[in-house]
Amino acid sequence: MDFAGFMSSDTYTFVVLPVLIGLSRIFDVTIGTLRIIYVSRGMRFLAPALGFFEVLIWLLAITQIISNLTSPIHYIAYAAGFAAGNFVGILVEEKLSVGTVLVRVITRKDTGQLVECLRRSGYRTTMHEASGEHGKVSIIFSIVKRKDLKTVLGIIKEYNPTAFYTIEDVRYASGEAPVNTTVRKSFLDPLRRLRKSK
Repeated sequence: MDFAGFMSSDTYTFVVLPVLIGLSRIFDVTIGTLRIIYVSRGMRFLAPALGFFEVLIWLLAITQIISNLTSPIHYIAYAAGFAAGNFVGILVEEKLSVGTVLVRVITRKDTGQLVECLRRSGYRTTMHEASGEHGKVSIIFSIVKRKDLKTVLGIIKEYNPTAFYTIEDVRYASGEAPVNTTVRKSFLDPLRRLRKSK
């Protein structure tokens, strides 16, 4: 079978073309999802770069595929690719862990050890006493990089498992202190052993 024959075959129409449509939309929408996320975080250089490639893919590939949307399976592949692209884009953004977040912890328990551990681990923290519905509470604020979020949440859950906390994206933070991973490891291990021995 020659190429022209393959192009007109049912295999291409109902298998190859829908797959191409779905993959193209996944790739295109993934970039678009990342671009929107980075725009909301004020990343003025990364967002336009992603926008360039998003539009380039659309002009070079997607417009050619749209002209072949002649059956329901093509529309389904187009919609499925769009939905999957949003999902993949969010997963990729989570893996990249770009940006900074504000962690807010509200607790009624003593926060001395928790604050000390966060500060010794290299995270700047601010503690504020407040009054809640059921009495006095302590509020801890900390600005951390997204890639360190799991570590910070692990510290919070270890020292205060019942604490209420929220996480918010931060567009800009001045004077961030870099986290010293060597200090974090050397400090946390002895402190955890001390707590377990009590």
